[in-house]
Order: sequence, then C-alpha cells, then structure tokens
Amino acid sequence: MRTIVPGVRTLVLICLFSTLGLRSFSQSITTANGRLEVGLGIGPLFFLGDLGGNHGVGTRFIKDVNLPVTNLAKGIFVNIYPAEWLGFRVALNQGKLEGYDSLINVKGGEEIYRKVRNLEFQSPLWEAYAAIEIAPTVFLEKYDGFLGKIRPYGVAGVGIFKFNPKGKYYAPDGTSRWVDLQPLHLEGQGFAEYPDRKPYKLSSLEIPLGVGVKYYIKENMYIGFEVMHRKSFTDYVDDVSTTYIDNTLFAKYLTPQQATMANQLYYREGFVPYQPNSNRPSLNEQRGNPKQNDSFFSSIFRMGWRLNTMPGELKQMRCPAYY
Repeated sequence: MRTIVPGVRTLVLICLFSTLGLRSFSQSITTANGRLEVGLGIGPLFFLGDLGGNHGVGTRFIKDVNLPVTNLAKGIFVNIYPAEWLGFRVALNQGKLEGYDSLINVKGGEEIYRKVRNLEFQSPLWEAYAAIEIAPTVFLEKYDGFLGKIRPYGVAGVGIFKFNPKGKYYAPDGTSRWVDLQPLHLEGQGFAEYPDRKPYKLSSLEIPLGVGVKYYIKENMYIGFEVMHRKSFTDYVDDVSTTYIDNTLFAKYLTPQQATMANQLYYREGFVPYQPNSNRPSLNEQRGNPKQNDSFFSSIFRMGWRLNTMPGELKQMRCPAYY
C-alpha cells in the first residue's frame, strides 16, 4: 500500500492547529466576551438589631436570631462573566424584617432589660446591590463542560435598601393597627432638646458579603445555595438606637393623636392592650445600643440559567482517527 507522507503530515498539522484554534476560540468566548446569566432566589431572611434576641447582651451575631420571626426573601439577579472565575452581579430582593422583645428567653442576664422594654416592630424591605463574584476553584477545573460541576464562590459588593419600621398601636376602642414609627420621633429625633439626634432616612447603604455554591444540572442551568450578610449604615431599621427621652415632649412636637401613639410605643413595660401604660423608664436610660448598627442576613436557594452558552462548547476538540 502506498502512503503519501506529506499528505498525512499536512492533515496532522491542520488538525493540530484547528484544535488549538478552536480551544482558543472556545476559551475566548468564555473568558473574553463573557457569559450572561439570569436567575431567581428564595430563602429565609433574618434580622439582627436592637429588638428581640436571646440571653446575654444583645449582639449582631447569629445567637440573637429569633426563628419565629423568620421571613422569606425573594429576588432576581443578573450575572455577567468576563472570565469563568470572575462575575459581576446586580440583584433586586424583597422581604420583611421583624423583631419582638417578647420572644426573648430570659435566663437572668442582661436580656431582662430588653424583655421588660417589650418593644416590637415590622418593616418591609427592598434591596438592590451590585457585587463581584469570585470562584477560585475554576482554576482546578477541566474545560469539559459545565454539567455535573460543583463551583463554590465568594461574593462582596455594595448596595442600598429601603425600610419603614412600624409598631402595633392599640386604640382605646379595642382596635389595633400597625403605624409608621419614624414620624413619631420616639427618641427625640429633630427635637430642639436633642440637637444631636437628626431624623433618620428610610434608606441606607449596605455592604453585602457572602459565600455560596453552584451545582450545574445542565450545561446552561444550575441550582445553588448562598448565605449573605448585609452590613448596614443605620441603627434605625427597628426604630431603636439610643436612650429614652422626656415623654412630655411628644405633646409639644406632635399632634394629639401622634402623641398618644408615641407615649404607648416608645416603652411598653407591663403593657396591656387598650389601657394606658403607667410604667415609665428613667430619663436618658438606655433604650438601644448606638455602637452597633442594625444588620440582616439571608440563606437563599438559587436557580440560574446561562442565556448564551451552547451545550458542550467547552468540551475538548479531538482530531479524527485514521486507520
């Protein structure tokens, strides 16, 4: 049998350069041109602030989570990947934050002062943030597609969230309703007697920090789990921060109806619905801890889709076999 050596060599060279070129192109469209990803998330949302908590001094740590007031956070996100190990994310989330001193389990420590205070709040939450996502294990992966891959990652960014704390007011006629707390100035914000206490805004910057893991159930689809903490720059998510004021000032600065609400909601030791609260704290007694801003965190189950990833685009290219 006659073999044409130059022809075989040419075929091998063509195959080699084609393989290298296709690999380069494949990696190029993954790392240089990027990939677009969209997804949904849902999971429990926890508040860490001045209200509620557990035994001991109140903290912004997981020990002070009250599970009965766990709410669901839900949202959407978009990721762009200029490289497989690096992503840029924007996300929108919605949820609800709550805190109740009545849930504190008293064990005879510092928590008793919060229990006696007996405050409560609810607040809607709207959040938007931009973040960087880094997946360090990508450098250990083979370019053989996404299916079946497990990819841990870290995420950090900056965002903004809106809130509006409300307290439950019990009217003399026996009815009750949730009322906005910010307009009641319960800690003297904006009062001339407290010039250092400015009215707080109902929005705040945040720093989201978290870790997560993805598992690709398809070449262009994954499920995942992510834990993210938000450091805020406000201590008024629950409308509690500093010390008690002279409650007679409510009548000076508020309408009669607002003053009635404020006198009930700023302190509730021994409070019984439909009756005036006869117990009052001492002037300038601690109401909250201004040295610790409020925070919250979520544990989110995520599902994402890559919109412009072709199945198998990262699989290795091989030359045909000749016999």
